[in-house]
Amino acid sequence: KPSASPEGRVWGLFKLPFRNSQSSTSSSSDLLQYPPNYGQGNSLGLPQADGSGAQSSSGSSVSSVARSLLPTRRRLKLDPSNKLYFPYEPGKQVRSAIKIKNSSKSHVAFKFQTTAPKSCFMRPPGGILAPGESVIATVFKFVEPPENNEKPTDQKSRVKFKIMSLKVKELVDYVPELFDEHKDEVAVEQILKVVFLDVDHPGPV
Repeated sequence: KPSASPEGRVWGLFKLPFRNSQSSTSSSSDLLQYPPNYGQGNSLGLPQADGSGAQSSSGSSVSSVARSLLPTRRRLKLDPSNKLYFPYEPGKQVRSAIKIKNSSKSHVAFKFQTTAPKSCFMRPPGGILAPGESVIATVFKFVEPPENNEKPTDQKSRVKFKIMSLKVKELVDYVPELFDEHKDEVAVEQILKVVFLDVDHPGPV
Protein backbone atom coordinates (compact mmCIF):
# COMPACT_ATOMS: atom_id res chain seq x y z
CA LYS A 1 0.00 0.00 0.00
CA PRO A 2 2.78 2.50 0.64
CA SER A 3 3.77 2.08 -2.97
CA ALA A 4 0.25 2.88 -4.14
CA SER A 5 0.27 6.37 -2.78
CA PRO A 6 3.29 7.44 -4.83
CA GLU A 7 1.53 5.99 -7.89
CA GLY A 8 -1.54 7.98 -7.09
CA ARG A 9 0.52 11.07 -6.69
CA VAL A 10 2.23 10.42 -10.02
CA TRP A 11 -1.09 9.97 -11.76
CA GLY A 12 -2.36 13.05 -10.03
CA LEU A 13 0.56 15.04 -11.38
CA PHE A 14 -0.13 13.81 -14.88
CA LYS A 15 -3.85 14.44 -14.69
CA LEU A 16 -3.59 17.97 -13.37
CA PRO A 17 -1.77 19.53 -16.32
CA PHE A 18 -3.92 17.50 -18.71
CA ARG A 19 -7.07 19.03 -17.26
CA ASN A 20 -5.49 22.47 -17.36
CA SER A 21 -4.43 22.01 -20.94
CA GLN A 22 -7.95 20.98 -21.86
CA SER A 23 -9.42 23.98 -20.14
CA SER A 24 -6.83 26.29 -21.66
CA THR A 25 -7.43 24.78 -25.08
CA SER A 26 -11.16 25.26 -24.80
CA SER A 27 -10.74 28.81 -23.54
CA SER A 28 -8.23 29.65 -26.27
CA SER A 29 -10.52 28.15 -28.89
CA ASP A 30 -13.23 30.44 -27.60
CA LEU A 31 -10.89 33.41 -28.03
CA LEU A 32 -9.88 32.35 -31.53
CA GLN A 33 -13.37 32.19 -32.94
CA TYR A 34 -13.21 34.04 -36.25
CA PRO A 35 -15.90 36.49 -37.31
CA PRO A 36 -18.20 35.45 -40.18
CA ASN A 37 -16.51 37.83 -42.60
CA TYR A 38 -12.98 36.56 -41.90
CA GLY A 39 -10.84 36.62 -45.02
CA GLN A 40 -13.09 39.15 -46.73
CA GLY A 41 -11.32 42.47 -46.41
CA ASN A 42 -11.54 43.64 -42.80
CA SER A 43 -10.70 40.41 -40.89
CA LEU A 44 -10.09 42.18 -37.57
CA GLY A 45 -13.61 43.55 -37.31
CA LEU A 46 -12.31 47.14 -37.36
CA PRO A 47 -14.55 49.93 -38.66
CA GLN A 48 -14.59 49.67 -42.42
CA ALA A 49 -14.13 53.40 -42.82
CA ASP A 50 -10.61 53.20 -41.40
CA GLY A 51 -9.53 50.47 -43.77
CA SER A 52 -11.11 52.03 -46.84
CA GLY A 53 -9.63 55.42 -45.95
CA ALA A 54 -6.14 53.96 -45.69
CA GLN A 55 -6.54 52.17 -48.99
CA SER A 56 -7.92 55.22 -50.78
CA SER A 57 -5.21 57.50 -49.41
CA SER A 58 -2.48 55.11 -50.42
CA GLY A 59 -4.11 54.64 -53.79
CA SER A 60 -4.39 58.38 -54.36
CA SER A 61 -0.77 58.92 -53.36
CA VAL A 62 0.34 56.26 -55.80
CA SER A 63 -1.77 57.76 -58.57
CA SER A 64 -0.38 61.24 -57.87
CA VAL A 65 3.16 59.92 -58.10
CA ALA A 66 2.27 58.18 -61.34
CA ARG A 67 0.83 61.40 -62.74
CA SER A 68 3.97 63.33 -61.81
CA LEU A 69 6.10 60.84 -63.72
CA LEU A 70 4.02 61.18 -66.87
CA PRO A 71 5.16 63.88 -69.30
CA THR A 72 2.91 66.94 -69.40
CA ARG A 73 1.12 67.31 -72.71
CA ARG A 74 2.37 70.49 -74.32
CA ARG A 75 -0.07 73.16 -75.34
CA LEU A 76 2.33 75.12 -77.54
CA LYS A 77 4.52 74.26 -80.50
CA LEU A 78 7.73 76.27 -80.75
CA ASP A 79 9.93 76.85 -83.79
CA PRO A 80 12.88 76.62 -83.10
CA SER A 81 11.91 74.00 -80.55
CA ASN A 82 14.64 74.29 -77.89
CA LYS A 83 17.23 76.89 -78.93
CA LEU A 84 17.43 80.58 -79.78
CA TYR A 85 19.99 81.62 -82.37
CA PHE A 86 21.62 85.04 -82.08
CA PRO A 87 24.34 86.65 -84.22
CA TYR A 88 27.48 87.02 -82.16
CA GLU A 89 28.16 90.77 -82.11
CA PRO A 90 29.81 91.74 -78.80
CA GLY A 91 28.68 95.07 -77.40
CA LYS A 92 25.50 95.15 -79.49
CA GLN A 93 21.86 94.30 -79.02
CA VAL A 94 20.91 91.42 -81.27
CA ARG A 95 17.60 89.71 -81.95
CA SER A 96 16.17 86.28 -82.64
CA ALA A 97 12.71 85.18 -83.76
CA ILE A 98 10.60 82.31 -82.47
CA LYS A 99 7.21 81.09 -83.68
CA ILE A 100 4.72 80.16 -80.96
CA LYS A 101 1.66 78.15 -82.02
CA ASN A 102 -1.25 76.93 -79.93
CA SER A 103 -1.48 73.22 -80.71
CA SER A 104 -4.25 72.50 -78.17
CA LYS A 105 -8.05 72.66 -78.49
CA SER A 106 -8.49 75.48 -75.98
CA HIS A 107 -7.32 79.04 -75.54
CA VAL A 108 -3.83 79.22 -74.07
CA ALA A 109 -1.91 82.07 -72.47
CA PHE A 110 1.87 82.14 -72.84
CA LYS A 111 4.53 84.04 -70.95
CA PHE A 112 8.24 84.62 -71.44
CA GLN A 113 10.90 84.49 -68.72
CA THR A 114 14.68 84.75 -68.76
CA THR A 115 17.57 84.29 -66.36
CA ALA A 116 18.94 87.67 -67.52
CA PRO A 117 16.00 90.12 -67.43
CA LYS A 118 18.30 93.17 -67.54
CA SER A 119 19.83 92.25 -70.89
CA CYS A 120 17.06 90.18 -72.51
CA PHE A 121 13.39 90.68 -73.30
CA MET A 122 10.75 89.46 -75.74
CA ARG A 123 8.11 91.27 -77.78
CA PRO A 124 5.36 90.46 -77.12
CA PRO A 125 6.29 89.26 -73.61
CA GLY A 126 3.10 87.21 -73.44
CA GLY A 127 -0.38 86.84 -74.82
CA ILE A 128 -3.35 84.55 -75.46
CA LEU A 129 -3.63 82.31 -78.50
CA ALA A 130 -6.81 80.71 -79.82
CA PRO A 131 -6.67 77.05 -80.91
CA GLY A 132 -4.43 76.82 -83.98
CA GLU A 133 -3.36 80.47 -83.73
CA SER A 134 0.32 81.40 -83.90
CA VAL A 135 2.49 84.43 -83.32
CA ILE A 136 6.08 85.26 -84.18
CA ALA A 137 7.83 86.77 -81.16
CA THR A 138 11.12 88.63 -81.26
CA VAL A 139 13.69 88.06 -78.53
CA PHE A 140 16.22 90.83 -77.90
CA LYS A 141 19.53 90.21 -76.18
CA PHE A 142 22.53 92.38 -75.41
CA VAL A 143 25.76 90.53 -76.18
CA GLU A 144 28.36 91.40 -73.58
CA PRO A 145 31.99 91.64 -74.69
CA PRO A 146 34.07 88.63 -73.61
CA GLU A 147 36.15 89.02 -70.46
CA ASN A 148 39.52 87.35 -69.83
CA ASN A 149 39.48 85.57 -73.18
CA GLU A 150 36.05 84.16 -72.41
CA LYS A 151 34.57 82.12 -75.21
CA PRO A 152 31.04 82.72 -76.51
CA THR A 153 30.20 79.12 -75.65
CA ASP A 154 30.63 80.00 -71.98
CA GLN A 155 27.98 82.70 -72.26
CA LYS A 156 25.31 80.53 -73.86
CA SER A 157 25.29 78.15 -70.92
CA ARG A 158 24.46 80.94 -68.46
CA VAL A 159 21.57 82.68 -70.20
CA LYS A 160 18.37 80.72 -70.70
CA PHE A 161 14.83 81.51 -71.70
CA LYS A 162 11.61 79.87 -70.57
CA ILE A 163 8.21 79.74 -72.24
CA MET A 164 5.28 78.99 -69.91
CA SER A 165 1.67 78.23 -70.77
CA LEU A 166 -1.70 78.39 -69.02
CA LYS A 167 -5.08 77.14 -70.20
CA VAL A 168 -7.63 79.98 -70.08
CA LYS A 169 -11.23 80.65 -71.03
CA GLU A 170 -12.13 82.17 -74.36
CA LEU A 171 -13.01 85.72 -73.28
CA VAL A 172 -10.18 86.20 -70.79
CA ASP A 173 -7.85 89.15 -71.40
CA TYR A 174 -4.12 88.63 -71.00
CA VAL A 175 -2.45 90.05 -67.92
CA PRO A 176 0.83 88.73 -66.44
CA GLU A 177 -0.93 88.22 -63.10
CA LEU A 178 -2.84 85.27 -64.59
CA PHE A 179 0.22 83.11 -64.05
CA ASP A 180 0.45 84.13 -60.39
CA GLU A 181 -3.25 83.53 -59.73
CA HIS A 182 -3.19 80.03 -61.26
CA LYS A 183 0.26 78.76 -60.30
CA ASP A 184 -0.89 75.15 -59.99
CA GLU A 185 -2.09 75.10 -63.60
CA VAL A 186 0.99 76.69 -65.19
CA ALA A 187 3.14 74.42 -67.35
CA VAL A 188 6.70 75.01 -68.50
CA GLU A 189 6.57 74.46 -72.24
CA GLN A 190 10.27 74.68 -72.98
CA ILE A 191 13.57 75.99 -71.66
CA LEU A 192 15.44 77.58 -74.56
CA LYS A 193 19.21 77.77 -74.71
CA VAL A 194 21.19 80.50 -76.43
CA VAL A 195 23.31 79.66 -79.44
CA PHE A 196 25.55 82.32 -80.99
CA LEU A 197 26.11 82.38 -84.74
CA ASP A 198 29.22 83.73 -86.42
CA VAL A 199 28.12 86.60 -88.65
CA ASP A 200 30.99 85.96 -91.08
CA HIS A 201 30.72 82.18 -91.20
CA PRO A 202 27.46 80.23 -90.98
CA GLY A 203 27.05 77.85 -88.06
CA PRO A 204 27.38 78.17 -84.29
CA VAL A 205 30.36 80.03 -82.85
